[in-house]
Amino acid sequence: MARSALSTSSRSSLTAQPKSTPRQALSNNGRSGQDQSEGDSQDDEDDEDEEGKDQGDESEENGGEEGDDVGSDEEDVSDHGDNSEDEQSALDDDEVASEVEQEVEVPTFAELGVIPELCSACSELGFTKPTGIQAKSIPHALEGKDVIGLAQTGSGKTVAFALPILQSLWEKPQPFFALVLAPTRELAYQIHDQFNGLGRSIGLKTTVIVGGMEMTQQAIALSKRPHVIVATPGRLMDHLENTKGFSLRNLKYLVMDEADRLLDLDFGPILDKILKVIPKERNTYLFSATMTTKVAKLQRASLHNPVRIEVSTKYSTVSTLQQYFVLIPLKNKEAALIYLVNELASSSMIIFTRTVNDASRISEMFRILGVAAIPLHGQLSQSQRLAALNAFKSGRRQVLVATDVASRGLDIPAVDLVINYDMPTHSKDYIHRVGRTARAGRAGKAISLVTQYDVEVLQRIESVIGKKMDAFDVNKQAMAVLAPRVAEASRAAAMEMKENAKKGHGGKRGRESFGGRDDADRDDDTHEGGMPRKKFRGGSSGGGGGRGGSRDGGGRGSSSGGSRGRGSSRGGSRGRGGGGRGRN
Repeated sequence: MARSALSTSSRSSLTAQPKSTPRQALSNNGRSGQDQSEGDSQDDEDDEDEEGKDQGDESEENGGEEGDDVGSDEEDVSDHGDNSEDEQSALDDDEVASEVEQEVEVPTFAELGVIPELCSACSELGFTKPTGIQAKSIPHALEGKDVIGLAQTGSGKTVAFALPILQSLWEKPQPFFALVLAPTRELAYQIHDQFNGLGRSIGLKTTVIVGGMEMTQQAIALSKRPHVIVATPGRLMDHLENTKGFSLRNLKYLVMDEADRLLDLDFGPILDKILKVIPKERNTYLFSATMTTKVAKLQRASLHNPVRIEVSTKYSTVSTLQQYFVLIPLKNKEAALIYLVNELASSSMIIFTRTVNDASRISEMFRILGVAAIPLHGQLSQSQRLAALNAFKSGRRQVLVATDVASRGLDIPAVDLVINYDMPTHSKDYIHRVGRTARAGRAGKAISLVTQYDVEVLQRIESVIGKKMDAFDVNKQAMAVLAPRVAEASRAAAMEMKENAKKGHGGKRGRESFGGRDDADRDDDTHEGGMPRKKFRGGSSGGGGGRGGSRDGGGRGSSSGGSRGRGSSRGGSRGRGGGGRGRN
């Protein structure tokens, strides 16, 4: 079949083609516009901010210009509408009615309007029935409307935006068709895998653009003109500024996944720049498990009359998740952790810590005690992070000790247990952490270690999720027996870390160079989201880069350049040739 025929054919005629033609369809680089349709939208309330209660006039809120500053915190998003409560009530009634109707009869993907080729791909991946967010958002997306999707973590949001994009690509193939922005590298790779699985039968070409990898190799991948790009904002902006021939001026779809985390990581200014270099005539999907006032600003700046799909309450955990806490003095916290790991040794588990140092120390302590654990945090290289994830997913390691870099979006079905060694600062982070288990209808368990300093945090989390956690039954005598050995292992782990730091293997000052764009997509664990960064002399400002040039010759974007600003990892210690390509 001729390529020109494929680029102009309608959806009805394409679905009637023989099965031998799908892989040829995406080889055509024709392009066409995308019609924008109006839908309903309404603004949202912030979980931390009482001002959010005054929002709700969707038509006025979503009328903003493309160039709005989505990173600004000074813009008032709660200046509309005395009748917002009535509109919210009416919308809630409609949602309740539709959910009740959905429980009676769940539609199939074909009934939602998905073409047979993609339905077959869903079946091969084990997706037999659409989830709530998929059933509600896919029809609107197929109609060409912008969509805001809010649903519990683990509810299938990736498939909800991937299927409409792939179906539109099937009808009107072209390179650089869709861009998906994710806050972390691990989530970007997972979305990439999901797209590849769904689009394998139609010849989909995708690439991942994230920090920590060779920019040259990524530039080569972009030169092959893939259909879908999955990226973190910092590295994508580097390529837009420095990679010759790379442009998104013909982009048709923009997806922002985990949008609240994108803004918590201070990506607002970079998102502003990206929005200015992509077409205004496009479809935009914004998906997240939680919604904040910052995301409402992003909504006004980037979406046009979107349809808001909310499948769950604002913050909630799934009903199949059992949630417990262990009240323990701070001095006995490590002994309690080892006790839980021993008691639940048959489970695959993720242990969340607040800092990189704790994740490394606990992993080393587990090694000394003979527990097969592996760390995952932002100061590991990208290859180390992927290796850790693969070892855990494959079952070669049953314990993953991670910071919040692993709390967003990662789909690891075999996780039976989540342990919060450190209580998260924000309630929504707790929801994302425990969302790593009890996914897709499976059962799961979450246990939080609560010290005397964490009681208020526990009460706040219980208030937000609307549930009272039960106390997990522990044997205090058994913990007391473990305590001396655990304390000895903890001291040995701390000494080992100090020795490694002296040798230059993983010391903090040797890894961090705050201020580079690529740092932002991996530092969920090196600074608290939304908080100002500490500034160090040298590395973060680019000073000390020698003759490396004006902007990028110093240590600005180099994770390996250290805090002294010695230039990029490939630009040499004198800062020569760093340029814009040295920010990995």
